[in-house]
Amino acid sequence: MCLILFAHRAHAALPLVVAANRDECYQRPTREAGFWPEEPRLLAGRDLQAGGTWMGITRQGRFAAVTNFRDGESTGNASRSRGELTRDFLLGESKPLDYAHQVLEIAHEYAGFNLLVGDTDDLVYCENLGNTLRQIPPGVYGLSNHLLDSPWPKVVRGKNRLTTLLKNWRSSGQADSRQLLNLLTDNSIADDLHLPDTGVGLALERCLSPIFIEADGYGTCSSTVIAVDREQQVKFHERSFYFPTPRDVVFQFALEPAGRNY
Repeated sequence: MCLILFAHRAHAALPLVVAANRDECYQRPTREAGFWPEEPRLLAGRDLQAGGTWMGITRQGRFAAVTNFRDGESTGNASRSRGELTRDFLLGESKPLDYAHQVLEIAHEYAGFNLLVGDTDDLVYCENLGNTLRQIPPGVYGLSNHLLDSPWPKVVRGKNRLTTLLKNWRSSGQADSRQLLNLLTDNSIADDLHLPDTGVGLALERCLSPIFIEADGYGTCSSTVIAVDREQQVKFHERSFYFPTPRDVVFQFALEPAGRNY
């Protein structure tokens, strides 16, 4: 997952809105989003290589997502898959803050990551570059392959567009997943002056700068939208691009009693 735009309690009628692109090697084996047969409370895609997930939500309102930290100088020799961090939170019962503290105790076992974990009460961010942790106050945020709200062009552009959409939805109180998916298709390349330097070289920085990435063997494999409204209704819309033509799956459900604290 390489871009997560999210609004946490930034809209009176929509406590949580997420619009995210997963960028990955096209050949990495993946299962599109669905409720897991062995864990029917969990709605998420699945990385069939390591068994985890990049983002998901449960019927009780537990939410988690992860991105990697891009560092061209890293040896990348950590032994554990970052996708298990999201999976284990989603399938567990720990409070977000408690879970994040537990993660930081073993953070050295993973390559660089940014992790979001939340329930219907709290949303927490942690990362293992500086081993920091913070509870997220209400607002609009962007997370790519650096720290939360690092002003990368795609993050700034995405946050601005999400903020505009939230304003447009104030009268209806409903999120439009089509507009969010359209936001995630932006393939404009950032100006060189605004590119970060993550050690991968200028040509690759340009290639990775759009919200929607298309490269040789690597790019945006799926776009996912999650919206939770104040009536505890969840809408989950994923559009996958690792099929011959884009394929959409849409799920709608009400949070179960354990999640009714929004």
